[in-house]
This record gives sequence, C-alpha cells and structure tokens, in this order.
Amino acid sequence: MQRASDLFDDEQRRRVKNAVAEAEARTSCDIVPVVATASGRYDRAEDIIGLWLAVLAAVTVWVMSPRFPGESGSWDDTSQYVGLLTMVAAILVMFIVGALVGSKLGWIRRLFVPRSQMLEEVSSRAREIFFDQRVHHTSGATGMLMYVSLFEHMAVVLGDQEILDRLGQASLDQLCHVLTEGLHDGEAADAICAVIAEAGNQLSGPLPRADGDVNELQDALVLID
Repeated sequence: MQRASDLFDDEQRRRVKNAVAEAEARTSCDIVPVVATASGRYDRAEDIIGLWLAVLAAVTVWVMSPRFPGESGSWDDTSQYVGLLTMVAAILVMFIVGALVGSKLGWIRRLFVPRSQMLEEVSSRAREIFFDQRVHHTSGATGMLMYVSLFEHMAVVLGDQEILDRLGQASLDQLCHVLTEGLHDGEAADAICAVIAEAGNQLSGPLPRADGDVNELQDALVLID
C-alpha cells in the first residue's frame, strides 16, 4: 500500500510549500494541505479476505483428499484423522495468509470495504485533523484544510466559518472536485498545487490579504502515515 511519506520527494514537497506561500500572499486565509496513507484501519476487510481463502482451502482439501471405504476387519481410522488435521491446518494457514495479504495490498482490501464506510472514515478523519493541525484556531476563523486519503482514493476540503460565510459550501465542494480529478488524472503534487492556486484565486476577492496579516500556520505539506 502506498505510504504518504513515500509519495512525495523533497522537490515535490517544496513545490507544495511554495504553492501555499504564493496563495496565502493573496489572501488572509491559512491553507493546510494534508496527505494521509489511510483514514481507517478496516480490520473487517482483512478478516473477510482471510475467511474466503480459508473456505477455499477447506474445499480444496476436501476435494483432493482420498476417501477409501474401511477395509473389512479393520478399525483403523488414521486416514480420517490425517485428513481432518490437514483441513484444519489449511484453514488456519490460509486465514492468516489472507489477513496478511489484505493488510499489505490496499487494492485487494479496498474491494471488501463498502464505499459508504470509507467515506465516513475519511470525513471523520478530516474533521479530526482540522482540529489537530489547529486549522480551526486561526484568529480570523480563516483556516482551510485540503485533506487527501490515499487508500480510499478520496479527498475533503474543509473551511472555517469565515470561509464558509464568504465562499459557501458549494465552492469548497468544487475545489474538492478539482482536487480529486487532478489526483485521478495526474501526479499528486501537481493536483495539490493546482487546487491550492485555485483556492488562492477564489479567496483573494472576499478575503484579501491585509498588511497586518500574520501567517499563523506552517506552509509545509503535512504527511501522515
């Protein structure tokens, strides 16, 4: 699974930092871009993958195991016990393998996670980061969070109250759409820089930068593994 810290090299991080600085030079808003590896743990998906492989292992052992009728005059059931133990061992091993595969290969695990659950996890995590990164604590209530979650292939754009009052939720949703389209079509750094620039353009009108404005939040790209 792609880690956020591995997705951007030093040059790309500098580009995002410069894009934030250039956008904030035109507006009093503080823009915080955040990229996370994932927003949820999704343990259930790993269990489901393990369960499917365990069932497949049980069926395979059952089909391939020889089953002979008992010989006349013999009460030796050794072959039956061996077959049973083989099936139990195969089930346990394949369940563990499935859980490990689900934890390492994000595209497989994503197949077993409902989109509604991913959307809920991403939205919840974005709200947490909105407070954890102090985006909500700017003096003028002009913080904006651009949050990207790699595993879910989802993004969220959140604005503090002053931004909502001046731009409206529809404008934030449109910025989020531009961000997700850019992430789908090209390089992550390019997409993030483009939406930061667009946010600066939209915010410069209703919330222009004043002479006394102070940069309250760092301009760096925040990466969360």
